[in-house]
Amino acid sequence: MKAEHILSSEDFKKCADFHGHVCPGLAIGYRVAKAGLDWLEEHRSMDEELVAIVETDACGVDAIQVLTGCTFGKGNLIYEDLGKQGFTLLGRKAGKGVRAVLKADVILHDKRHWELMDKVRNETASDEEVKEFHDFRQKAINEILSMPLEKLLNMEAVEVPLPSKARIEPSVICDGCGEPTMASKLVKAEGRKLCRTCYDKALAG
Repeated sequence: MKAEHILSSEDFKKCADFHGHVCPGLAIGYRVAKAGLDWLEEHRSMDEELVAIVETDACGVDAIQVLTGCTFGKGNLIYEDLGKQGFTLLGRKAGKGVRAVLKADVILHDKRHWELMDKVRNETASDEEVKEFHDFRQKAINEILSMPLEKLLNMEAVEVPLPSKARIEPSVICDGCGEPTMASKLVKAEGRKLCRTCYDKALAG
C-alpha cells in the first residue's frame, strides 16, 4: 500500500491523534502492530487476549497500544528498558508469539538530520532549517510506510511464557503516609505495613 493511503486511513489517524503528531517512530509502531496482528491472526485486544512486550519507550509504542489494545492500565503492555526498536506480541488464544525488530539498515539518518533535530528542539532553527527537518522526517515516514515488510523488519516466532493476568485486589492504608496502597505492594517493617516510598525513606533514616 502506498504511504499516502496509509496516512489517510482511519487506523493511522487514530494512532496520530493518540500520539499527538506523525513521526517516523509512530510509523514504525504502526507497521509492527499491523504485521504482528496478521502473524498471530488476531484482532485488537478488548481485554487481555493479547500481550505486548516493548523494548523501547519511544513513539512507536503509542501505535502498538492503539492498534493492539495492549495498555499499561490493562496490564498487558510490558516495558523492558532495552533501548531497541523491538516488539513482541503474544496471543493467549493462539498460544503463539512473534518478535519484530527494526532492521539495522533502515532510516540511518545522516549527520545533517541530527544537526537539524538539535536545532529544532532547542528552538534555534531558522524557518528554512525547520522546513528541511520536516522534509527529512516526511521522507522517512513515507519510506517506512511503503517499504516491503521484509526490508523493514526482522520477524520471528518466539515462545515466551505468558504473564499472569492483571491482579485486582483491595488497597490497604500505608502506616506511614496514610495513602491507600495495593496490599501486595506493601512492605512489612518493624510491625508496620509501609508503601515502598515510606519504606525507602525509613531505610534512609
